[in-house]
Parts: sequence; C-alpha cells; structure tokens
Amino acid sequence: MKDETKCLHSGYTPANGEPRVLPIVQSTTYVYDSAAEVAAIFDDPTKGLCYSRFGNPTVMAVETKIAELEGGVGAMCTTSGQAATLLSILNICSAGDSIVSLPTIYGGTINLFSFTLKKLGIECIYVDPSSSDEEIKSAFKENTKLVFGETIANPALKVLDIQRFADIAHEMGVPMIVDNTFATPILCKPFEFGADIIIHSTSKYMDGHAIQIGGVIVDSGKFDWTNGKFPELTEPDESYHGISYTKSYGNMAYIIKARMQLMRDFGVYPAAHSAFLLNLGLETLPVRMKQYCENALAVAEYLEKSDMVESVSYPALKSSPDYELANKYLKGCSGVISFIIKGGRPAAAKFMDALKLASNEVHVADIRTCVLHPASETHRQLTDEQLAAAGIEAGMIRFSVGLEKIDDIIEDLDNALKSIGK
Repeated sequence: MKDETKCLHSGYTPANGEPRVLPIVQSTTYVYDSAAEVAAIFDDPTKGLCYSRFGNPTVMAVETKIAELEGGVGAMCTTSGQAATLLSILNICSAGDSIVSLPTIYGGTINLFSFTLKKLGIECIYVDPSSSDEEIKSAFKENTKLVFGETIANPALKVLDIQRFADIAHEMGVPMIVDNTFATPILCKPFEFGADIIIHSTSKYMDGHAIQIGGVIVDSGKFDWTNGKFPELTEPDESYHGISYTKSYGNMAYIIKARMQLMRDFGVYPAAHSAFLLNLGLETLPVRMKQYCENALAVAEYLEKSDMVESVSYPALKSSPDYELANKYLKGCSGVISFIIKGGRPAAAKFMDALKLASNEVHVADIRTCVLHPASETHRQLTDEQLAAAGIEAGMIRFSVGLEKIDDIIEDLDNALKSIGK
C-alpha cells in the first residue's frame, strides 16, 4: 500500500527557488517555436500541452497526486463528479450497449443512468446486491460493457462488496467502475480489491470546504482491454489519425482515450484555480477523514439510543448488516450517517427545521455539519419504487457530520429531536 503522506506531496515538487505551494498556471494556451511542434501535439496531446481544454499544469499536478493516492497509472480531472461518471461510461460505451449497476447509488447517478444514457441508447440494468452470483450474471448481455457501484452508497450507506462484484465483472469480461467519493483513498483503495476504474466527486471530502465543484477518473491500468469486447480502445481511432490506444499507450489506454477523445469533445476540464483549491483540501485529507469517522461514530451511537429514531444506517455500528463488509474494505466509514425519524416526512421536516448548528443544504462531506432530506431534495425525481430500491424512506435524514466539537453536534441533534414532540 502506498504511503498517503508521500502521495499527498507528489504531483508537484518545487526545485530550488520555486514556490513552496502549487503554482496556478492561469492560461488557456501554450507557446511553441514551430508549426511542426504544435502539429505533433494535435496528433498526440501526450507529447505536450496545446490547450487547457485537454490539460493544464496545475490540474495535472493534482491528477498525479490523486492517481498516486488511489494507486492508479493515471487520472483525469473533470468539472464535476457527474461529468466524471458520464465520461467514465462513454469512454467504453456506445449506443446499443448496456451497463450493470447497483441501485443503491446517488440519485443524480440514477437519473443519468436511467434517463440520459437511455436517450443515448445505453441501457442500465440494476441488480440487487443481495442477489446470488448467478442471478447477477443473468443480468449481463452480449453488449454489457461494465459494472458500476459506490464504495459507500449515497445516502443508503450500504457498503459495496467490491471484490465480489469485481470478480463477477471480470468473469463476464468487463471492468468494474467504483465511485469512491465517500470513502476516499484514505479509507478504501478499491483497486486493491479488483476494481478497474475509480471515480470521485472531488467536491466532497477531497475538497472538504464546499468551495468548488469537481470530479476525477482514475485508471488502475490493470484491465485487459484487448479481450475483444472493446474495439474503441483497440481499433484505429479515425478522429486521431488512426491511433490504437492499446497499441500506442499500453496500460494507460483507457485514461488517455478519455482525455484525447472525450475531453477534446466535451471540454469539461476544470480551471487551474479550481485545482489549486482542491489541492489544499487534499493536503489535509488524512487528518480530516480520521476526525470525520470519530465524530460520526459518536453521533451514530447517540442516535441509535434515541426513542425518536426508528433506525440508523452507519456501517461502523456493530448492529449494521454491513459491519463485516466495512471491516473488510474500510479503515473508517466516513462522516455521513443516514437515519429514519419516527413519524415520516412531517417529523423529518420538523426535526430539520429545528437544527441550529447543522445546515440544511444540498451538500455533503463538508468540514461543517450539514443535513438534508433525500426523498424531497436530492432524490425527489425518483419514483417510490426507485426510492425503495435505493434504500430511501420518507423519514430518512442524511446527516453529514462535520469537524465541530462532538458535544456541540450532539446537543444540536438532541434539541431538534426533542422539538418533534412539542
């Protein structure tokens, strides 16, 4: 396992006389001495920087750092976690293909998979994680290109059995893509359990301060794209002078194709200043994740004892059905807790309105404690059936524990719970 402290300082190493902090290269373009040099870069952007829609030195330093943290061969930052999810799929899927996903994922991802990808001709087949291996395999078709899941599901807090689903994916000849947003590489390294591609919404714990939106795709470099199911990576790309990504770039074929082809066409690359801010968050990530986990466990144990709470979902609780999976895959369960208030939607709304320290906002994984009601906010586009499949009930609260003093957080919760009966 790579040393996180060392990884956090990779990507940019100042030489004598250079600034200690990561420089912000605020430029859209880069100057060369000849037309031939520029032409060579347009033939192959890996030879240099031509335009900041493809790459920027500040952003690339952060990409290197995240790839090191996850143990991958390369990474590509995007303007949002949703953009990272979309490009990770489109990089290997076309109209007529299908994907397999767990339903216990972020509501925005369900919308993307169930509606937008469907419009593009890509079918998403959801499989219940409690199904047998054979039942899961029966969801695969000849055109299935990948399996998708979240390390810690948002907001159901279900823990993904990464190794099991990666083994099934590989047996069926496709890669496993894992959204590692809630765990971060500090708490879980999915590549070590067989995942092939990792994505993050860097807007969450990686940033940690709710100041910029971003995403990232990380490539393990371990999947064999030459197994006959992925001609877009092995056959000549006519849009890049007939380059075969696997022949030209070996184990970096996936991530380089994503940059050369999809980033070129979609242009969802973050600004240098956004990467600079993200880097500041990354530098404190190990310390923050440790404290999030400690605070969240204390809150979860408090909530579990409350007469006003029907149930608590937090994998670190010994009562959690995912406790063993959490011990296998995680070094902590993040700062996010889901719990169900007795009394359904009305009681949940009254509870949230009574909170003083916790902010009611559409965000999560911040240094400040924040709260939302998934059924009426982030997941409001889902049907009742989809809500049930995602593990979301009417009285469910998603509570993102921050870094405030734990006594203050619990006092705020206690006062809000008492207000329900008034």
